[in-house]
Parts: sequence; C-alpha cells; structure tokens
Amino acid sequence: MEITAMMVKELREKTGAGMMDCKKALSEAEGDFEKAVDLLREKGIAKAASKEGRTTAEGIIATYIHYGDKLGTMVEINCETDFVARTDKFKEFGRDIAMHIAASAPLVVERKEVDEALLKKEREIYRQQALNEGKPEKIIDKIVDGKVEKYFSEVALTEQPFVKDNDKTVGEYVKQMIGAIGENIKIKRFARFRLGE
Repeated sequence: MEITAMMVKELREKTGAGMMDCKKALSEAEGDFEKAVDLLREKGIAKAASKEGRTTAEGIIATYIHYGDKLGTMVEINCETDFVARTDKFKEFGRDIAMHIAASAPLVVERKEVDEALLKKEREIYRQQALNEGKPEKIIDKIVDGKVEKYFSEVALTEQPFVKDNDKTVGEYVKQMIGAIGENIKIKRFARFRLGE
C-alpha cells in the first residue's frame, strides 16, 4: 500500500512523533493507522508529545572535545528532575547532542531563534537566484519557501539530520528520549568553540 503524505501528517498530528518515524510506522503497519499508532507507542515516541508543556528546571551541561583538542562544544540540556539528570542514559544523550553540535555547526537551537533580518536577507538572495535562473514569477515564492525550509534544516539544531542516525532529526531524537525516560527535555542553549576563531 502506498503511504501518502496526508497519512503521515495525520499520524504525526495524533502522536507528535517525527515525520520519518510516522512514515516508518505506517510502512511497517502496511497503512493500518491504529497499528502504526501502536508501533509508535511501543517505541515510546508517541508519549513525547504529551510531555512537551511540562517544566524543565533540572538538567546538565554536556561537553564534547573533538580528537586533536581544537574543537569543543558545551550544551545545556534541561529535564524535569535531578534524578533523571544524573542517569547514564541522560548523560549519554547530552554527549550525543554535544558531539552533533561539534560536527554540524548549527547557529540556533530552534528555527524561531533565527534572526528576522538574516532570514529576510536569505529570502532576497533565493529570490534573486530564482530570477537569474529564469524561473517563472508564479513559482518563485514556492522555490524561495523550499530553500528557506532547507536553510532551517542546516542552521536550526532541532531540524538538522542527527549525525548518528540520518533518518531522524535532532528534534525527533529528543522526542524519542522524552518517550524513553518519561520526562520533558529541552535543549536550552549551546556554544561551539574552534581554536583560533
């Protein structure tokens, strides 16, 4: 059975799971919506959506120093309780995120943090590129929107493909962890240091 974008969207809205997770679940369930929901619940992914509004006042500062000691990162990751913050699973998650930041060099945690002036400038550049390529005026806005989405996937940490598993984004990895530990998790902020910069 063909898995349509509408089916994936509907499952995503119901479960809060990531797009790739929804698509995989629907494929495994051969298009059976309820079975796909069950598969996501079994993996703990659907639980993440129900935890999103909860307060995250505890957490850790995770670090990663790349081989050669010329690149390092620090990231603040919050959770709900000190108990979870001290677990090996949570600390490993923090190290994974810090390593991802070292490898992928995001600019912000989430797309809403991208500076409006910078976004406006990017849009103008994409529009001019499309005009220079001779694209019809009526499709230029769609082209620009598509390029802006790609830009977000390059600069926003939660939208980047996760370095240890390119089938999911960092945001989907966060939701997977929320489902696994049963608490809300937020990546609050990060810093990336390269020697000489």
